[in-house]
Parts: sequence; C-alpha cells; structure tokens
Amino acid sequence: MLQDHTPRTTVLTATSDATAASKLQLVHEIGSRLAADLPLHSVLQRIVEVVSTIVPGDSCFIYVLEDDALVLRASMTPHPDELNRLSLKMGQGITGWVAAHREPVAVSTHAFEDPRFEIFTNLPEDRYEAILSVPLLSRGQVVGVINVQHRQPHAYTATEVRAVATLGFLVGAEVEMARLEAANSQLSEQLETRKILDRAKGILQRDMGLTEEEAYLTIQRQSRQRRRSKREIGEAIILAEDLRRSR
Repeated sequence: MLQDHTPRTTVLTATSDATAASKLQLVHEIGSRLAADLPLHSVLQRIVEVVSTIVPGDSCFIYVLEDDALVLRASMTPHPDELNRLSLKMGQGITGWVAAHREPVAVSTHAFEDPRFEIFTNLPEDRYEAILSVPLLSRGQVVGVINVQHRQPHAYTATEVRAVATLGFLVGAEVEMARLEAANSQLSEQLETRKILDRAKGILQRDMGLTEEEAYLTIQRQSRQRRRSKREIGEAIILAEDLRRSR
C-alpha cells in the first residue's frame, strides 16, 4: 500500500495560510464598508451583514443609544413596524444589561430562562434559544448593542465572542460619528424650518395684521386642514410673497 509522505508541516502551513487569508479578507471587508461615506442606517445595515458573516444566525439586531434609550435601528430580517420605533431602557432585558454593564453576554441555550431576559411578542426572533449580545463602544462609552440570535441551541465559541466584540470596538466610533452627523443634519433641518416659519409668520403679521401667535396658529391650522407640514405651508406663503413682489 502506498503511503502519503506529504510532510504534515506543509499541510498545516497551507491551512494556516488559508485561515489567515480568510481573516485578512474579513478585515478588508469591514474596513471598506466602514470607509464608505454612507448615512447611519446604511452603515448599520452593513454592520449587520458583516456580523452575520462572522456568526451566522437566525437574526441580527443593532440597537443605537439615543437619549438614554436603545432604539432598534437595523435588522437582518425586515421589521418595518418596529424598526426605528422599538426602544429599550438601559438595563432592560439582556440587551439593556449589556449596554449598562458594557460587557458581552453569550447564552447558548434556554435564553428565555435567563433572569435578565425580557420578551417582546411583536418580534418573532424573541422565540430563540441562544443569544450573543455585544456592546458597541466609542472611547469607553456605550453607543449601541449588537445581538445575534439562534432559534436552536448554539454554543458560542470564544473566537466568535471575541470577533464580534472586536467588531464592536471597531464600529463603535463609526456609529457614534454617523449618529452625530445624523443629529447635526436634523438640527440643521430644524433651524432651516424655523427660519422659514419665522419669515412666513412675519408676512402674515404684516399683511393680515396678526400677532405672532395668531400667525403661527394660522399656519398650524392650514397644515392640519391641507395635510401638509408647517414648513410646506410656510414655503407656500413665502412663494406667494415672492411672486407678488416680482410682478
């Protein structure tokens, strides 16, 4: 019988090289996704995709800390009714515990029996056996939580926990930056809306002899009756004024 005389060191080296290449490819993938100039929801969705590659599961959620509440911002499966609406308090459920203590939690079976567990009947993934919950950190402060869940028991390896935890360190700052940019954009939008409403109120006060409060209530009433935002009503008033002046 012929024997395989291939040195074991050669086989081990080839396997090690393949593993290293796979890890390098994953790091490159993470870096390229985070380097892209994307809005917060797109960044979070890409993180979900990366996490699902590291630890394939039945669901993956990302919660972002906003005003002392953890808000569901991204999901592996569609949840249009809960996305951006479902929120948890710090310390609430396993997710809230992870955020409050800034430590990962890995429960391999009977997650619903964990004393920290809290069910949300409107999410089908709450009927799971195993969960890996990891904090997203930026400069030592929690900015969110990543959850991976399995419907069947799943023993999370130390490598899986460490990999997702490391990802939490890597993307925490990116999530915080994207969140701040989104908040700044929203603030700019609010300031621009206020400028438009102030100008529109001024026009109504001058042309109709109204007080500032009466002018605002007029815009508000038109907004409700026409089912348009107050900003749209204000823009219409300003447009009408500009057209009148151009004649």
